[in-house]
Amino acid sequence: MSEEQQALIRRLRSIEGHVRGVERMVEEGQYCIDIIHQTQAIKRALDKLEHELLSNHLASCVTTAMRSEDVNERERVIGELLEVFDAKNKI
Repeated sequence: MSEEQQALIRRLRSIEGHVRGVERMVEEGQYCIDIIHQTQAIKRALDKLEHELLSNHLASCVTTAMRSEDVNERERVIGELLEVFDAKNKI
């Protein structure tokens, strides 16, 4: 496993721990605003994870496809990126 993959796994495990913490907070009936603060922190952590994944994808897969002479491959990768951003805007 590469160092990048290990870093992503560590980040995911941290997020998982925070989600479990929110679950406990709900079970214990803690103050709603405190729970919302924690869910907002989880969203920020997920955004950072997405940023890392996208950065890695752009630096590797997309760069390789753009340098390729295969027009279909370039169009496929561009389509994937547009689809991801379009889906994010629909949320």
